Amino acid sequence: MELKEFDIDKYILIEADNKNYQYMGRIDFNNPKAPTIIYAGSNIRVRFTGRSLKIVIKNYHNHYENAIGYIIDDRIEGKVVIKEHNKAIVIDIIEGLENKVHDLVLYKRSDSAHYFDFYGIILDKECYVKSPIENSNRRIECFGDSVSAGEVSEALEYVGKVDPEGHEGIYSNSWYSYSMITARKLGAEINNNAQGGIAVMNGSGYFNPDRGYLGVEFTYDKLRYNPELGYCNKWDFSKYIPHVVIMALGQNDAHPDNYIDEDKNKREMWKSKYIDIIKDLRNKYPNALFLVITTILCHSKGWDDALDEMVETLNDERIVRFKFKRNGSGTPGHIRIPEAEEMASELTSFIESFGEDIWK
Repeated sequence: MELKEFDIDKYILIEADNKNYQYMGRIDFNNPKAPTIIYAGSNIRVRFTGRSLKIVIKNYHNHYENAIGYIIDDRIEGKVVIKEHNKAIVIDIIEGLENKVHDLVLYKRSDSAHYFDFYGIILDKECYVKSPIENSNRRIECFGDSVSAGEVSEALEYVGKVDPEGHEGIYSNSWYSYSMITARKLGAEINNNAQGGIAVMNGSGYFNPDRGYLGVEFTYDKLRYNPELGYCNKWDFSKYIPHVVIMALGQNDAHPDNYIDEDKNKREMWKSKYIDIIKDLRNKYPNALFLVITTILCHSKGWDDALDEMVETLNDERIVRFKFKRNGSGTPGHIRIPEAEEMASELTSFIESFGEDIWK
């Protein structure tokens, strides 16, 4: 139902600029009454009273299924599939709740398969919202691809297997990516700047073939980053200074040409471009711990060897390599939830090994 057709007199709209909302992720607040939710895992938290919940959004469709995930009281989980685009619509989330204070998380399940503007939540008359628990003082940032974005993570019958054909994004769930699970295990916020198909350099990978394949060298400093969804703009790095930065790239760089062991000049060019990105981020985050990783998704060992060389060249004790027990050999398909849990447990232990000082 379009917002203009909704009988708002019977309900109360808590607009998006209400001070009780807590936002997480690279979000465009150019219009504070309709901030644009862009990246996988970006979320909105609030506490609300009453028995029912609706949301108001405007969706901008790119491809695949577009859906919003929700978690209520840490036990009711679900998703709502967005059926209408380019207009403000009201979406029913749930009815029949107990009439008490509820905790809510609304989150973006996928990457730039879509963006959406968030106008607020709709409650029964006489209901109200409260602030959630204060933000964590631990902050993580992740630059990664579809694995970090949780693509196809819910295809549980395909653990250790290739992806189901023609999945159209219905199994994607950023909440259960290894990156988001790791953040929760550590009690940290996360800006999960992950995009399916992306490589380090422009001209490689699978992201945005119509634009010549865009890489992280184009997206890492962007807020709106996909030209298929309109203009792109710069991110203000001062808005979020992480303690830990996860650089999870290298698996898509083998497309269309797996050159890493065959072309020495291109190998050096790739390392140089990646080094430039990390150095720029290091200048913005001078005290952060950088973790350079790939994942358990099957890929050529040469990419990990090149990352070893790159980190050695950087020669910075707070830019380190980490490899999973099944690094590069765990599965030919995307990482499913149990595999993401496995990765998150290993990564959490590694981060914890640096002690509490990394969060200061």
